[in-house]
Amino acid sequence: MHKKILLIEDNTELRENTTEMLELARYKVRAASNGKEGMEMVSAEMPDLIICDIMMPHLDGYGVLHMLGKNPETSNIPFIFLTAKTERNDFRKGMEMGADDYITKPFDDMELLNAIDSRLKKADNLKKKFERSLEGLQDFMNETGGLDTLKKLSEDRDIHHYRKKESIYSSGGYPKGIYFVIKGKVKTFKTNEFGKEFINGLYKEGEFFGHLSLLEESKYTEEAMTLEDSEICMIPKDNFFSLIYKSADVSKKFIKMLSNDLIDKEDQLLKLAYNSVRKRVAEALVTLYNRYKKDGEANFSISISREDLANLAGTAPETAIRMLSDLKDEKLIEIKGRLISVLDYDKLSCVKN
Repeated sequence: MHKKILLIEDNTELRENTTEMLELARYKVRAASNGKEGMEMVSAEMPDLIICDIMMPHLDGYGVLHMLGKNPETSNIPFIFLTAKTERNDFRKGMEMGADDYITKPFDDMELLNAIDSRLKKADNLKKKFERSLEGLQDFMNETGGLDTLKKLSEDRDIHHYRKKESIYSSGGYPKGIYFVIKGKVKTFKTNEFGKEFINGLYKEGEFFGHLSLLEESKYTEEAMTLEDSEICMIPKDNFFSLIYKSADVSKKFIKMLSNDLIDKEDQLLKLAYNSVRKRVAEALVTLYNRYKKDGEANFSISISREDLANLAGTAPETAIRMLSDLKDEKLIEIKGRLISVLDYDKLSCVKN
């Protein structure tokens, strides 16, 4: 299948000539005359790579790159600036914003084709869907740069077996590394001065947690605890920073992967502020469904304490129990002891405020 390239260039002659050259190189090309039109094309069909001029009407190249970076679905598209501006400040600004390459006009056709080929190959390597396991983690580390310090990960890894409701780290402690869930489920939460918990993160097999405090080099502001018997691997701090500092491509991919939950946390806080308790409990169940339902699983059930569910919804356990009873009467869920089964996901997602 031919790779799809989006060319955003306001100079008609250059746009047409570059499009023709890329099509001869067997790329599928779509062309836009300005940044606004280019973003509309991205929404209509996701390209494999974007080549973009800087100085354009309506929306310039920096604006295009900024908008792409705000959306997790587009933030990893390889991006090459194509511009006549050669000042170092412009170069640095583009790279600091996340551009992958910078080609100045006039350019040689082979110079652009080589840059495209290089960026697409790197993107393909980073897109590989490695198995969500400890072996998959090692494959990811090796494939995304072959860093010598990380080749020893399989030898140096520190694997711990945790029982249900066992603490992994506590607020106020200093991070020693980043955690990877091999098996099980983990929650992160904060506790106020009255001992009330608020769950701000849920993690499953194949996911990382505990990264934000490590990146900030600050103490933990939350606690991590298992929701069930779990196996957790800790990647030592030095190995983690070797990965981040020694490869620009890997660091960009890895940091974005680790930071995707920030948008979800913002949405969670907004819902807590404006949604009714009934809506929040329903959304807590939807969140559990989305986080922990396995591919190919016909029905979803989860064993969770009413206290944990209440902490996820931001309410009291007694209130959560009443809301669960109402949802059960409406045949949206089924309850057997601690086990909650989702019977109608669509209606549960659309519970009115």
